[in-house]
Amino acid sequence: MKFLAIFIGGGIGSVIRYQLGDVLINRLAFSSSLVTGTVNILGSFLLGGLLAYFARQQDSSSIVALMLTVGFCGGFTTFSTFSYDALTFLKSGIYLQFALYTFGSLVLSFFMFFVGWRVFN
Repeated sequence: MKFLAIFIGGGIGSVIRYQLGDVLINRLAFSSSLVTGTVNILGSFLLGGLLAYFARQQDSSSIVALMLTVGFCGGFTTFSTFSYDALTFLKSGIYLQFALYTFGSLVLSFFMFFVGWRVFN
């Protein structure tokens, strides 16, 4: 049952990431790397908040927690696309953008995870 919950959560997270990316690119003219950074930062905030919430719930369902944290947040965020975008900047010789994207994504993701944890704790 746990694997099914993670599978469903991951599928939903992936579809929402795709739809959000489509909106951000086509309606707001975001670049694909900005979409990836935005999704990862939002996902970090959400994961921090969910983990804080589930840590307080002594009787919460571990299946729901797995579906939302491992499944949804895992499917919604994307480290592999972040890595690809960073490598693309590096290979193109855009070193400042590589540094800003890499450093900014990591720092903001960690920061937003902490904010999510604090807000929901």
